Amino acid sequence: MRSVYQHLISLFLVFSSLHVEQLTEGCSCALTHPQDAFCNSDIVIRAKVVGKKLLRDGPFGTICYTVKQMKMYKGFDKIQDVQHIYTDASESLCGVKFDINKYQYLITGRVYDDKVYTGLCNFNERWERLSLAQKKGFNHRYQLGCNCRIKPCHYLPCFVTSKNECLWTDMLSHFGYPGYQSRHYACIQQKEGYCSWYRGMTARDKTTINATDP
Repeated sequence: MRSVYQHLISLFLVFSSLHVEQLTEGCSCALTHPQDAFCNSDIVIRAKVVGKKLLRDGPFGTICYTVKQMKMYKGFDKIQDVQHIYTDASESLCGVKFDINKYQYLITGRVYDDKVYTGLCNFNERWERLSLAQKKGFNHRYQLGCNCRIKPCHYLPCFVTSKNECLWTDMLSHFGYPGYQSRHYACIQQKEGYCSWYRGMTARDKTTINATDP
């Protein structure tokens, strides 16, 4: 009887270790255009992370980052001034790591119980690494395309199937992600009701392009 009990304990430990191993390798995120990240988030801010505290809740804990909000782009109806950002302490559970007192970040997240949560599957990036088009997008342009659908194209052939779609082809490029459309284009609804890629205005150029370009 004792040997059977020991055998069951051994099996339990094996399965437990397998489960923990899956957790440590568990974070997997689909590629997201920054416009979709904006439209699908409750909160979008630019902030500097000024503090960090580990909260002992859950199996791995939660990190509470203290932030100094520089600007809010979305979420005025949720929280006026974001002071704390919460994320899982474990990167295997998609917890995100921010440097303290170094950079300004563009941070996106969801609101639960009046708290802002973010993770590796949200769009979080150092502000100076964003392209000018992305900065303009978060500032005002992306919100113009939240009724549009950005359709990923992972392999050819792929087509738009409705007038509100923009075909996202960055994944086909050998340059990888983030690609040219991610960094320089927004999918905007035009007056005729169709959505198409919009690059915006530079000193030399103002271009609205076909849904299959670039």
